[in-house]
Amino acid sequence: MVVLKGIPSLLSPELLYALAKMGHGDELGLQIPALLEAILKLFPLDTYVRSPAAVMDLVDSDKELGVETPVWTTYIQMIKQAGSQGSLETVERFAFYERAKKAFAVVATGETALYGNLIIKKGVIPPGELS
Repeated sequence: MVVLKGIPSLLSPELLYALAKMGHGDELGLQIPALLEAILKLFPLDTYVRSPAAVMDLVDSDKELGVETPVWTTYIQMIKQAGSQGSLETVERFAFYERAKKAFAVVATGETALYGNLIIKKGVIPPGELS
């Protein structure tokens, strides 16, 4: 349990440690909007790439069935609220798995939304925003 002021309780000490250890361009795989909201309070998204966040693209059979991914809309809104001008990248299923394997850290949650997995890329904090 986190017992510091201003730190969202969803962020465990281990996750805070991983976030602090990450460098510019390192990636973090996660699954849940509430956790994303907490992380984005501390975590600058990469502004030097077109897409600082990626989701797994639908497999062909789900595209044919018209499966919807409303959680992606939530992610896009949250990323924009965090100040990112980048878009949400869709990555082919097996390429997404490989990318997640290479992520700096992967956060396992109980997220149940279809295609709810998300990878975010860490950026840098502009000098004017450093405390």
